[in-house]
Amino acid sequence: MFYKSTRNSAINVDSATAITQGISVEGGLFVPNEIPKITLEEIDMLADMNYSERATFIFKKYLTDFTDVEIKYCTDNAYNTDNFENESIIELSHLFDGTYMLELWHGPTCAFKDMALQILPYFLTTSAKKINLNKKIVILVATSGDTGKAALEGFKDIEGTQILVFYPENGVSPMQKRQMTTQDGENVDVCAINGNFDDCQNGVKEILTDNDIKAKLEEEALIFSSANSINWGRLVPQIVYYVSAYVTLAKDKEIELGEKINVVVPTGNFGNILAAYYSKKMGLPINKLICASNVNNVLTDFINTGVYDRNREFYATSSPSMDILISSNLERLLYHFTGDNDKQISEWFASLSSTGRYEVTDDVKKILQDEFFAGFSDDEQTKDTIRAIYNQYSYTCDTHTAVAVKVYNDYKNKTNDKTKTIIASTASPYKFSASVLEAIDKGSEVSDEYEMIERLNELSKFEIPESLAELKNKKVKYTNSIEKAEMKGYVLKELGISY
Repeated sequence: MFYKSTRNSAINVDSATAITQGISVEGGLFVPNEIPKITLEEIDMLADMNYSERATFIFKKYLTDFTDVEIKYCTDNAYNTDNFENESIIELSHLFDGTYMLELWHGPTCAFKDMALQILPYFLTTSAKKINLNKKIVILVATSGDTGKAALEGFKDIEGTQILVFYPENGVSPMQKRQMTTQDGENVDVCAINGNFDDCQNGVKEILTDNDIKAKLEEEALIFSSANSINWGRLVPQIVYYVSAYVTLAKDKEIELGEKINVVVPTGNFGNILAAYYSKKMGLPINKLICASNVNNVLTDFINTGVYDRNREFYATSSPSMDILISSNLERLLYHFTGDNDKQISEWFASLSSTGRYEVTDDVKKILQDEFFAGFSDDEQTKDTIRAIYNQYSYTCDTHTAVAVKVYNDYKNKTNDKTKTIIASTASPYKFSASVLEAIDKGSEVSDEYEMIERLNELSKFEIPESLAELKNKKVKYTNSIEKAEMKGYVLKELGISY
């Protein structure tokens, strides 16, 4: 299995190189030159395996330059009860008739990003050894909240790495901010940007592809990589939990083997739902992919019209991890939809950079609408959904998951589709306790973040994650806040390189 770039199909690298680089030299994203297949017989065979073994099976199809021993080393170290609450790694909660919450937040940082970012450090360090890379790897991360903490936790004190995380100053929840700014580790750094997530993401991409900066790093035996989902090593682990969830539903007789399901994903950067698309293309029986956005609904408009236009007002919402107007992973999807047309992709994304918009062809628009349904939820609708789920099912969900439920309800009302459905539940409600409490405990006068957690515990009966409870007494270590234009200088300064 080799990987090519969405902006240069002539590039042909193995997975170790793709993972180590993170992004192609000309700014494109790495994609597999073919999508491997999984049969119903193989899906059935996975039923008796644990999550780590299922992951190993999938990774063998994509990381063919890794040995079996190397893949097992990565999966065993990532997916275990030291990192996750129990051996199942993911949890499936039967919410209502034929609808299941795929809880992806039982890892160390209480967000779905742990599913990929617990294994990425092992992928990355193993890849570096495989290609004889005798350099220190500098991980640059832009985060809208959850990726930052998950990456920091995954890479802290990993030998041969240094990680720098940038987050929007006023674009994350108080709990997300505290998780990052109290981070332990000798090789970590966290900095706020006066702007939104797109500013952080664009700044990181500019640094990763800046030839002058890369030359300076070369002199110091350093190399950049990324822990964002632009890195294939971050995206491929997300395929696993859709396959594993389907296997579990079939094993538990909730569905028949071969029965199609719908998948609903709250998304901003399009990585999570792209992983669901890849699992479908592998052969997982998926009917419809339902893309849920908050009021920053650029993806909803794009899927419904074929026009991607980021020239719109940006909103800071109660689902901040989705407050994104430039969805990076969409580039991979469109590359596949255009028949690997790198020239077309380069034109569209050059237009996005220069004008803020592009429009796909009618053929691509049709494929989009055949594969995806798209909708959005504003903050008031999100709050109403949290309250309704709590009152009807005694189930407490976070704001991002509620966006997905609301859009799924819209889909059902519009289509009357009764296909069994999994909804990706992407974060613990405790990470957004203020917004969740506002929905289910109207009139509450609790204002302290940790008192909110205690009150939410009383109402939800969910156990408070230890990693969140202990934050109260942790010291804030990172208070830097800079302008986007200062990011390059900040990175070089932190690396001890003159600028």
